[in-house]
Parts: sequence; structure tokens; C-alpha cells
Amino acid sequence: MKQIIKAPLITEKNTYHNAAGVYVFEVDMKSSKTEVKEAVEKNFKVKVDSVRTSVCRGHSKNSKFGLTKVPYWKKAYVKLVEGEKIALFEGV
Repeated sequence: MKQIIKAPLITEKNTYHNAAGVYVFEVDMKSSKTEVKEAVEKNFKVKVDSVRTSVCRGHSKNSKFGLTKVPYWKKAYVKLVEGEKIALFEGV
């Protein structure tokens, strides 16, 4: 079984989304919106209203070993039903 949710994304911009009930996660590239919804509902015991996904482009990066490539990755914006919260993001 593949792991759908890789990590929560906690940034200054995403904390503004949290106030509106939207949480952002890094997810597996091959996962669908329904798989992300089921994984969040199962892992955090909340009701999900909607899921939006975005594929973030990789880029080239200079290092002392030469030019390296950062791979593409996918993030999901998960909107919860009114009144639901994920405790992992509280107090950040």
C-alpha cells in the first residue's frame, strides 16, 4: 500500500489558509483527489468538504557537485467541513 500523505506543509501563507479551514499537504504524485480525501478523513478523523491538487514543477539547482535537478512534487489543498479542525496545525 502506498503512502498518500507525505507531509504537512507549514508556511506563513498556509497558516492564513488554516484560518479558513483549508489545510495543505504534500502528497504522492500518483494519488487522486478521492484517495487524498479518504486518507485525510481516515488519519485525522475529520470530514473533508473538497480537495484541490497542484503539481509543483521541479527546478535546477547549483551545488558544489554541479547542476542538480529537484523533482516535480504534488500538493493538495484540503478544505474541511465548517467547524472541523486538524490538531496538528494548531498553535503553529
